[in-house]
Amino acid sequence: MKIFVLNCGSSTVKFQLLNMKDEMVLGKGLADCIGTNDAVFTFKGLSSNSTTQQRDLPDHQFAISLAINALSEDSERKELFIDAVGHRIVHGGERFKNPVKISKSIIQDIKNCIPLAPLHNPHNLKGIEICLSLLPGTPQVAVFDTAFHQNIPPKAYLYALPYRFYTQHRIRRFGFHGTSHQYVAEETAQMLNTPLTALKLITCHLGNGASIAAIKDGRSVDTSMGFTPLEGIVMGTRSGDIDPAIPGIMQKVEDLSADEVSDLLNKESGLLGLSGVSKDMREIEHVSEKGNERASAAIEVFCYRIRKYIGAYFAVLNGVDAIIFTGGIGENSSLIRAKILNGMDKLGIKLNEELNHKNHRMIHDGPIPILVIQTNEELMIARETASILKRTMQKNHITGDSPFSDDFKT
Repeated sequence: MKIFVLNCGSSTVKFQLLNMKDEMVLGKGLADCIGTNDAVFTFKGLSSNSTTQQRDLPDHQFAISLAINALSEDSERKELFIDAVGHRIVHGGERFKNPVKISKSIIQDIKNCIPLAPLHNPHNLKGIEICLSLLPGTPQVAVFDTAFHQNIPPKAYLYALPYRFYTQHRIRRFGFHGTSHQYVAEETAQMLNTPLTALKLITCHLGNGASIAAIKDGRSVDTSMGFTPLEGIVMGTRSGDIDPAIPGIMQKVEDLSADEVSDLLNKESGLLGLSGVSKDMREIEHVSEKGNERASAAIEVFCYRIRKYIGAYFAVLNGVDAIIFTGGIGENSSLIRAKILNGMDKLGIKLNEELNHKNHRMIHDGPIPILVIQTNEELMIARETASILKRTMQKNHITGDSPFSDDFKT
């Protein structure tokens, strides 16, 4: 079974083709800066070296067509058969707790979630619509970033606002990065040779966007991101948790509009705002080593906030069976992991400094495993898509229906 995984952003298309028999990546690539003069297309296939070329990418349809053509040309027979397409959808609201096979009604439900993710869901939908045109008859599956967190209880997702804001406007904690948190949780269960349903885990997805999740018995019970990805720990350009009175004060003291404050909190804050250097932790670590005090302060704030969340989730779970680091920072920065966890030995959390420095997969000396796991959201989406497709085929075999959906016929 071959699954085409698609992740459409405002000006990007990330894609992979996976053979689910052995979960091998047959080809992958990125169309970046779509619709600009700086557009770039990168591709790596099984039979070709990685190539990057600047070229005209006028729109998402052209980019996805280019991706399909590149995968076809790279295949042995110069033709491509795709069993299903798995789409990353950022927001599924309360409607979607699991991946779903796409139909007309599902597309409408995803459109209904656009107010919750106006910068993301429209572009995710664009990918679905393009694939319906380019790959007619091919089953498509939507996999939601928010779905994994939809089991968190009301005490964790409700905000202390007048209740009508929840009932009328669905303002509540949703959480994000669910596909990543789920993937590393499943990998942890395999590494520890323990059923996921028997584990209590704290997963730390640390990158330009960052979030932490408390996972019990295979389900997310709390997570740091909230109604939007702005809440939680400090991120590359996002502020994370702040006093809710601050935005109003910012509007007054600098005569800013609400949209300008939102942009400032989302695009000019976080590590970038604190350090004044970069949103990239690698660059911040580099200049910190040279004595830049603001960069050093940014690192300390970042690590301290994460440390507090780990402590809080330790209490939420009443203990923890493993702590997992993933994402670009979590997987690669031994300094950040050490600053977060050193001095937590009374909780059974103790780093092995040598293994941590080498980015080993297991980096603990204490009783609680500390793991470094490379996330693979594309593989998780492919697994979920294959699972949905298999269940659909089994159901159709029993009912005698066609394996292809009639949902789009008029």
